[in-house]
Amino acid sequence: MSIKCFQATDENMQAVSDFIHGHIPQCCSVELLNKIDLAVEEIFVNIAHYAYKPETGQAEIDCKFENGTLTVVFSDSGKKFDPLARQDPDTSLSLEERKIGGLGIFLTKQFMDSVLYEYADGKNILTIEKKIER
Repeated sequence: MSIKCFQATDENMQAVSDFIHGHIPQCCSVELLNKIDLAVEEIFVNIAHYAYKPETGQAEIDCKFENGTLTVVFSDSGKKFDPLARQDPDTSLSLEERKIGGLGIFLTKQFMDSVLYEYADGKNILTIEKKIER
């Protein structure tokens, strides 16, 4: 695992993306890379916007590519929040009828092979995994 801490701010989104991309094999398709990017952005931006509000804090990211699987673990010491506990949005409703929020984590769950949340030692820990064929 490669671990890096980032100040959880929008300005660091590109640095987070670059860090994750450094662990993804070159053979990864553009479509799959876009799905990974969306999931990473959703999780990091949520930490930046909500975990420490109104303050800012750190997001620790552990990343590895092993046995054909990319694993990214996001940890923060912000407010306890399980994004997986929220009910999935009803995508059959029109945009006007839908409640705001929840679509990003819904898409993350659709795009990744595994999305797990735990709260341990005062930290939110969200782990995503995606198989990448070489």
